[in-house]
Amino acid sequence: MAATLHLEVVSPEHLLLSAPVEMVVVPGTEGYFGVLPQHMLLLSTLRPGVIDVYTGGAISERYYVTGGFAEVTGASCTVLVDEALPLTSLTKAFVADRLAKAKAKMDAAATEEDTRRAAEAIVNAEAMAEFAV
Repeated sequence: MAATLHLEVVSPEHLLLSAPVEMVVVPGTEGYFGVLPQHMLLLSTLRPGVIDVYTGGAISERYYVTGGFAEVTGASCTVLVDEALPLTSLTKAFVADRLAKAKAKMDAAATEEDTRRAAEAIVNAEAMAEFAV
């Protein structure tokens, strides 16, 4: 059996995944990075992108994340995400709906904070479009 590390993917709503994995590839702010067992200590912010989970020598699960943080130790990787969606749920209709809602929020923005949040939602929806099926 291949060596494993413990992976946890956690969103504000719930624990999405807690399992031993062979490798995980995470969308760090500076680019994607892979984490294998016995990886050096690392703390990274995340950008919108896809987390690839490897078990049995292949990708077993994929999640689209809108951002967050990853903490890596030699034995574990904990990924705290703002939002995570199974990649299979990203249809073109879903993404188009998210983008339309984000643009409507931008049009209705009354404060600088509303504008910032709407702009962030637009960026996330546009990034999701790359992975929509």
